[in-house]
Amino acid sequence: MARIEFIDEGKTIEIAAGQSILEAAMDNGVDLDHACGGVCACSTCHVKIRQGAAHFSESTEEEEDQLDDARDIELCSRLGCQTRLQAETEEIIRVQIPFWNVNLVQEGPDAARAKD
Repeated sequence: MARIEFIDEGKTIEIAAGQSILEAAMDNGVDLDHACGGVCACSTCHVKIRQGAAHFSESTEEEEDQLDDARDIELCSRLGCQTRLQAETEEIIRVQIPFWNVNLVQEGPDAARAKD
């Protein structure tokens, strides 16, 4: 097992080797939008891995294509559904859900569009 701290949510959860960030979030009550059901067909589960990115699978071309459509991407941006923990680690992994995504989950898609 490893631990992920969701920075702005104030939650730290456990993640198992082979599990994706999205799966771990869903199993532990962390709101991480996933409009396509976690099949790499959208970018709604966009996260930013602030610490510990080396512990995860490398991004694929398909994931990078989806991230091209995401807002506010950075070099540390990944899709939660595609980012799988490779092995256990003692290091606390720090992940941030972009603010616009948190707002979308809390208020719904119509409220988020109104703020754009």
